Amino acid sequence: MNAILSTTTAKIFKYELSDVLRSRWVLAYGAFFLVVTDALFRFGGGSSQVLLSLLNVVLILIPLVCTVFGTMYFYNAREFTELMLAQPVPRASLFVGLYAGMALPLAVSYGLGVALPFLWHGVGAGGVGATLALMVGIGMLLTFVFTALAYLVAVVFQDRVRGLAVAVLAWLVFAIVYDGLVLAIAHTFSAYPLEKPMLALSMFNPVDLARIVLLLQFDIAALMGYTGAVFEQFFGSGLGMALSLGALGLWLVVPLLLGRWRFAKKDF
Repeated sequence: MNAILSTTTAKIFKYELSDVLRSRWVLAYGAFFLVVTDALFRFGGGSSQVLLSLLNVVLILIPLVCTVFGTMYFYNAREFTELMLAQPVPRASLFVGLYAGMALPLAVSYGLGVALPFLWHGVGAGGVGATLALMVGIGMLLTFVFTALAYLVAVVFQDRVRGLAVAVLAWLVFAIVYDGLVLAIAHTFSAYPLEKPMLALSMFNPVDLARIVLLLQFDIAALMGYTGAVFEQFFGSGLGMALSLGALGLWLVVPLLLGRWRFAKKDF
């Protein structure tokens, strides 16, 4: 049974991968990161400065693209989904194949777009190989997380306009609004010990977790924000990074499992 599921998933993945690559949006996405990274090298200085400059681009653009593109692609693939469901195809295999066919090329395009300029500009000169690997890895993990969230939204909401609106709202909350709410809470209840509540709040935002992981590696406390500073104070760089990565892993697994479960019960 597992072998059948794996074979079916692989076939669906290959079809989805070829379909995504034909759209050329993924290639343009990778080319954008390649051009931006190369331009930062030419105008922004050394490897460390380039990585720091890429930080906000990664944390804002990856969730936005994966959320919007993932949601729209799932809706546009509805006819293919209905056709496949008319065949003896396990729903779990279909959902995983659709998800992997979208998330993997986006992740690889981003990774190559960032890494290639470092290779031809000389990553070893700045001694930032580990930081570059972490930047690429976190960006790819965010790709999988927000593609999973996009697919979950698309499965839950039948209407594509409402689904896209919810997906964009989710990105807006995670990428922009959430930090403002945290600061407002910290200011309002500044007379109380808030370190532990802030640690808990940081777990509910994958973008905030990714920022904490990267800034712990950069060791720039002034840019960490309130939650990042609390992480470093309580756990230090090593343990704080492990906890953040573990929480990010949950942000991938939980939406993916919920999406697969809802997809299995959805009436197309």
